[in-house]
Amino acid sequence: MKRLSLRARLTLIYGGLFLVAGLVLLAVTYVLVEQRTAQPFGVALRDVKPVVQATETKLNGVQAEQLRLLVNKAQDDARDQTLYSLLTQGGIALVLVSVVAIAFGWLVAGRALQPLHQITGTARRIAGADVAGRGLHERLSLSGPRDEVRELADTFDEMVERLDRSFDGQRRFVANASHELRTPLALNRSLIELAVTRPGASEDVRRLGESLLAVNERHERLIDGLLTLADSENELTARSRVDLADVVDHVVDLTVKEGDGPAVARELAPAPVVGDPVLLERLTTNLVENAVRHNVPAGGWIGVSTGVRDGRATLTVSNTGPLVPGYDVETIFEPFRRLSGERVGSGRGFGLGLSIVRAVARAHGGTVTARPRDGGGLAVTVELPAT
Repeated sequence: MKRLSLRARLTLIYGGLFLVAGLVLLAVTYVLVEQRTAQPFGVALRDVKPVVQATETKLNGVQAEQLRLLVNKAQDDARDQTLYSLLTQGGIALVLVSVVAIAFGWLVAGRALQPLHQITGTARRIAGADVAGRGLHERLSLSGPRDEVRELADTFDEMVERLDRSFDGQRRFVANASHELRTPLALNRSLIELAVTRPGASEDVRRLGESLLAVNERHERLIDGLLTLADSENELTARSRVDLADVVDHVVDLTVKEGDGPAVARELAPAPVVGDPVLLERLTTNLVENAVRHNVPAGGWIGVSTGVRDGRATLTVSNTGPLVPGYDVETIFEPFRRLSGERVGSGRGFGLGLSIVRAVARAHGGTVTARPRDGGGLAVTVELPAT
């Protein structure tokens, strides 16, 4: 059962309290009027009795009794008519005024809840930002008296300020650390290459150098992945019109060689978007490389398709491979995580590929979803705003 909104509940409370107060006031008025009209017009029977007795000399007993009954009946009729008019007309007036009070209560409740709506709207925009931490620059800056709502708004602004500094510091740390690590890695690669290419280098030195170069290259790919992840979580600086079909076609040609790897099925319909071409190419490359890396060793295939659906440009990359539990799918989008919660520790990758895909998609106002395929493998779908 859907609950009433806070504004509707406050309005009902205002209207209910007004109605109860009106009923109490009407009841008190009824009792007071009833007591005052026990003898209509302030005339009691004892005041009429002398008049009746004065006329009894001219009226017999029966006629005198009839006169008393007539006076009593007139008294009761006048009292009943007065009380009935009070109840009916007072009730009608109470209903009409209650309707007006409820309408004013609705307006007053809306006015009182307007700052809360402002807080909710700002929080919703921050929560719906493309990338975690983006949108935290918004502030309420609520003006007015320093009441409970103002204190709530100021506390909200302070919380968002701290979160903004935290996210910004985290992104700067990742970017700066990645840049700083590039220099020693480049120096290591140069020294190793110099050692293995020396004329007098032994076979053992060459084998050791090749192993060290492979390790160094792996670390360089990790640094590149971290830099790409940090860049994709920042505001986009370069935007141009890009067709995802062209990007996918180019990436597949570079990544999957004919006769060397799984078969590729392409269904590439136009899917125009506006964004950073470099990041979109990296998104597509990560999806295709991930599909190749986790494919069945022999007899596998990769399916890539693009198009526009419901005003959204879509890119879907599916592949054969091992069975993937449905509850484990979300894990692969976390940095340095792989299926079944496995930490990166083998040569298959660093667990940054799909994290970068999601970050790039969010930076472009899109979403990424993955679902296990029947028979094994994954189907990853990226949706971006179409142009």
